[in-house]
Amino acid sequence: MTMQWSRLLSAQRLGHRGAEPVTPSRNPFQKDWDRVVFCSAFRRLQDKTQVHSLPESDYVRNRLTHSLEVSSVGRSLGAQVGETVLQRHGNGLKDITAAEFGHIVAAACIGHDIGNPPFGHFGEATIQHWFRSGPGAELIAPLPEQQRRDFLHFEGNAQGFRVMTRLQNWRDAGGLRLTCATLATFMKYPFGSLAADPAKGKFGHFAAETLLFEEMVETVGLSRLGEDRYARHPLTYLVEAADDICYSVIDIEDGFKLGRITFAEAEERLHSLLRRRPPRYKEIDDETWKIAYLRAKVIGDLIDQAVDVFCANETAILHGGFTGDLMGQSPMAPHLAEIAAFTRSRIFQTRERFQTEVMGGEILTSLLAAFCDAHLALEKAGDIVVISPRQHALLRLMPRLPDPAADRYDWLLSVTDFVSGMTDSYALKQFQRLRGLQ
Repeated sequence: MTMQWSRLLSAQRLGHRGAEPVTPSRNPFQKDWDRVVFCSAFRRLQDKTQVHSLPESDYVRNRLTHSLEVSSVGRSLGAQVGETVLQRHGNGLKDITAAEFGHIVAAACIGHDIGNPPFGHFGEATIQHWFRSGPGAELIAPLPEQQRRDFLHFEGNAQGFRVMTRLQNWRDAGGLRLTCATLATFMKYPFGSLAADPAKGKFGHFAAETLLFEEMVETVGLSRLGEDRYARHPLTYLVEAADDICYSVIDIEDGFKLGRITFAEAEERLHSLLRRRPPRYKEIDDETWKIAYLRAKVIGDLIDQAVDVFCANETAILHGGFTGDLMGQSPMAPHLAEIAAFTRSRIFQTRERFQTEVMGGEILTSLLAAFCDAHLALEKAGDIVVISPRQHALLRLMPRLPDPAADRYDWLLSVTDFVSGMTDSYALKQFQRLRGLQ
């Protein structure tokens, strides 16, 4: 089944009936962006690891600044793609302009990391490992397979969908009530944990959000690719491209600012991504401004290339038959691969980073163990009065007092919600208090 742009751009909000009108002054997708920016989970990204955990320089990016930059790039990608789509299919897209495409992609981009736990992808891997071979393995053993896999492959992407559709509102039936177009564009992996690739373990929603996922899929009309698997929303490829562009280019700039790569190394790699050398570059004397100027020019070039690849493959994308990613099929793909290998060895694999990861692993496993132990005691006792004073105090630290009758899957989710929602600094403080160090 070919996906239709008229459905893919649905302004219907999750949990609502009927689409919101698209008006020029402030369309529903702009409101989506605003709702994400003003929620507490987004604010916490200012103290969550991007590449450098608790960095020594306040210049380098954190998750919040990265999300803003990705959203800016995504808006440009969406608007440019929108112009071509409207030229090809404009007759069936009433009241939609190229700007709406940009607003949808920007809104999906601004929330693309909102479900990431403390300490970046290392934190995500630590939570997975705790449930696979740590004390968590026994806790999830009695659960049905899909619920077990939710924890075995704990996913920041699925947590992000949960944050936006359930946790960030006083009512959980739709959460922030974002449009289905934005939510579907946000979802990089449109399937649950049972359909995830065993090797990669990536998926887009937990079992708890299955009904919300199905409502979203039905509204925008994603193509079914198999049992419980769907094709991506076409604009999701632009979210991925925006993220890839920012990672590739900005890691170079941050690495230079931190002194981990030289000016010559940064300049050479940024020049390799340009179709031509900018004529005004020679007018700049300061090395920091030179790198910033090149970064801006490279981002502009890569945006154009991503748009070209998308438009050339639009038919395959709408049929759900496109494989890979946009930047991987761009002319600069070999240079981007070389930069990824370079930054991995020179920026990511450092002694300081490994020391931070050791600390982060100790913090997260201790927090998971403490809060799960308290919930397990409550489950067995059935009454908060009976459990130990320490366990009682731990449960009082939760955002809301747990229900003794809650089933295990639900209270395990509440623990991962709490721990993954912490900032790096807050997780460290909670760990220190658990150990009696503060």
